[in-house]
Amino acid sequence: MSKWVIRGLRAGIKTTRYPGRKEEATGVSPGLPCLTDGMGREIPSAPSPCPTGAFRLGKDQATLDYRHCIQCFRCVNGPSGLAGWNEGYEWASLMMTDGMPARGMEKPFGRSLHVRFVDGGACGACLSEIEQINKPYYNMHRLGFFVTPTPRDADVLMVAGPVTDHLRLAIRKTYEAMPAPKRVLAIGACALSGGVFGPSFACPSGLSELVPVDVGVPGCPPPPLAIIHALLVAVSRKPSASLTCPSLTDRRETP
Repeated sequence: MSKWVIRGLRAGIKTTRYPGRKEEATGVSPGLPCLTDGMGREIPSAPSPCPTGAFRLGKDQATLDYRHCIQCFRCVNGPSGLAGWNEGYEWASLMMTDGMPARGMEKPFGRSLHVRFVDGGACGACLSEIEQINKPYYNMHRLGFFVTPTPRDADVLMVAGPVTDHLRLAIRKTYEAMPAPKRVLAIGACALSGGVFGPSFACPSGLSELVPVDVGVPGCPPPPLAIIHALLVAVSRKPSASLTCPSLTDRRETP
């Protein structure tokens, strides 16, 4: 036993220091595309290379909507030269609910938040990333976040996947069983917009068509640190990011 204690002391802390310190280890985030200045060229009017419509080229502007982004790199590798790549991970954003921005939970929930996760028909990628936040390196327990098996004890409902028909009733019943105040997190492009699957006969264009969504996390899949950032945004311990990148014309007009 003493040998394991000595070995542990020599190894030191291996858990990420985020959010107290910026995580700089390699491989913690695949990054998201971002708009560049186009190297001074005029914005081309051409078909968008994006299969989901997240990156759009218009006559006078280029726009990027992270809710639809599946991180396929086509906008970066395409001929436009307007898209670059950002290696960050603080992607979570407060959503609009009934025309008003959602708000974070009150401070009493900030250090003891119980999460109920529901699979909305995900392919498995988001599920794998969500699983990591409960493991030693990310260890969400150190931040006061815990998983609960019952919605009656849950403060936050976390959903990944395109919300297929056979899971809508399960998600709605879970949400209705949760006590107030409660918040909903949409994890990944599928939960935010339907991804490559929706809207279609099998699923809607996002979880917000079924239940009100308070925090959205883009990515296909989002990395564990982006999901932890979403939980911190939900309890007002971190500022919200944006799900859209300002268009090139908007940025050029800004002094």
